Amino acid sequence: MEQSNSALQALCARHQAVMLQHDATLLRVAVVETPDPQLLEALQFASQCKVEVECWPAARLEQLLHAPDATATLREPASTESAINAVEQILRQAIQRRASDVHFEPQRKGLRVRLRIDGVLHKLPNLPDALPAAVLARLKILGGLDIAERRLPQDGQFTLELDEQLTAFRLSTLPISHGEKAVVRLLQSENSAITLDKLGMPLAQLRLLKSALAKPQGLILVTGPTGSGKTFTLYSGLSALNVPDKNVCSVEDPVEIPLEGINQTQIQPRSGLDFNRVLRALLRQDPDVIMVGEIRDAETASIAVKAAQTGHLVLSTLHTNSTAETLTRLRQMDIPGYLLGPALQLVVAQRLVRRLCVHCRQPAQAIAHLPHEMWPGTLQTWRAPGCDHCFSGYYGRLALFEMLPMSNKMQNAISADMPLEHVISLANELGMRTLLTAGLDAVSRGDTSFEEMQRVVGLGNG
Repeated sequence: MEQSNSALQALCARHQAVMLQHDATLLRVAVVETPDPQLLEALQFASQCKVEVECWPAARLEQLLHAPDATATLREPASTESAINAVEQILRQAIQRRASDVHFEPQRKGLRVRLRIDGVLHKLPNLPDALPAAVLARLKILGGLDIAERRLPQDGQFTLELDEQLTAFRLSTLPISHGEKAVVRLLQSENSAITLDKLGMPLAQLRLLKSALAKPQGLILVTGPTGSGKTFTLYSGLSALNVPDKNVCSVEDPVEIPLEGINQTQIQPRSGLDFNRVLRALLRQDPDVIMVGEIRDAETASIAVKAAQTGHLVLSTLHTNSTAETLTRLRQMDIPGYLLGPALQLVVAQRLVRRLCVHCRQPAQAIAHLPHEMWPGTLQTWRAPGCDHCFSGYYGRLALFEMLPMSNKMQNAISADMPLEHVISLANELGMRTLLTAGLDAVSRGDTSFEEMQRVVGLGNG
């Protein structure tokens, strides 16, 4: 009987089921979703008795797995409902408050939930009453994760209908000292209009970008730290190129915004489907335009640059702080100048700063002590105390852009591996506006505060 029991336990663990009762005539198990017919057959074969399967809500099953007294748990199905309601209520608030991410963090006493709004984390007060473990179990079930696995990080995706609107979410879990932390990313819905005009670029920079996108081949790079809006810029470029006479393909990790008409491939590293493998396969798919979600290593960089030289327009991102730093990073990845120079069409560096609330902003003290080369004359600053519309003084975000303009002279300098100072000096001659200049312009217009610009851009990038 003991041997039979251990075999049954192993079967249940494999199918995320829990044994409720087992005697000579009856075996009762609980599962989260519709039972797998193979599980029923295997249980009948292993137990040689009648098998009854009950479908339970995920949070209740998770509580049973952890409860020292299982019967006590069975008497409290209300906590299951509270976990389901809590998750929906929190995600609904996240949507209403325009959050990009929701952090579920188990603490020594209870659960802390924080929303990232306009790039800054805010604690959510007055949380719905639910056990942290039950909330996490609910999230795991939504994301199709293994609720019994608590020692390893897991990733998943799910879609929920909240207030009669379908919203897509990405879920990531990580073991921490007081349990498991979950971060839910709210994904852009495909209904949102993604166009170049919505980027908020100054006209001269928009012309440069449109000109690069109109080229039949070459490499366009969008750079910046995580959360600087690179993905949205890339997708806007892809949307502009998404026409019936072009084969547009992408390799991403993950596919963040589904775009009708574009062949999007999500990498699966566990199956060996990495960026390089997909990228090589894409080159055999007769593409006109290729978007590589991110250049992470020398091999991906090399394939992308070679593809850009052989008749393809390649768009990608890099985690660097400025346009000049991008050239340094590619040199470090052993991409020779003679390959990079002819291939490169445009490098865009960008940041997102919080936008001052237009309802309560007001002029503040002018700054007169900035170096002349940074800002000639005095700089008018603005502040917003906060109102019923914004609460914090900020509402929404705007992007700041820096573009490395390409010319024959510039391509020759990159091809000849000229020192970086020479390339920057040449860019300045061509009229490159730095991120700092873009930031100071936004401050003087009253679009953002001097403190916010300094927080995001700093004063040393000019």
